[in-house]
Amino acid sequence: MSAAIRVLVVDDEALICSFIEDALCDGGFEACSVHSEEVALSTFRDGREGCRALLTDVNLGSGISGWELARQIREITPGFPVIYMTSASAPDWKSQGVDGSVLMEKPFTPAQLAAAVSQLLDTGLLPG
Repeated sequence: MSAAIRVLVVDDEALICSFIEDALCDGGFEACSVHSEEVALSTFRDGREGCRALLTDVNLGSGISGWELARQIREITPGFPVIYMTSASAPDWKSQGVDGSVLMEKPFTPAQLAAAVSQLLDTGLLPG
């Protein structure tokens, strides 16, 4: 029996998390949503949730940015699949994003999101 691949979703806006959870579910994935970078890092380090990819907003409010969150996760697990979401920070992706990451510009459709996650995970970068 194959379980759905779990994606760690980090966004400080509950409505966006809900939209992303539905999009991932429709695409055959499972979302593990958190609302801050601290919870994301502890969830990731803990490993309890078994997440296989990171989907993070770039602007996470008061804490560190999604750019920094992805760098910290990559220090723990090199090559961990990362997808960034942003409406304003797209030009910074080349200089701030981690290697092999994907950028989704808001607004995007659920189908675009599911396709991006599938494409990223099909590249062979899947850890584990």
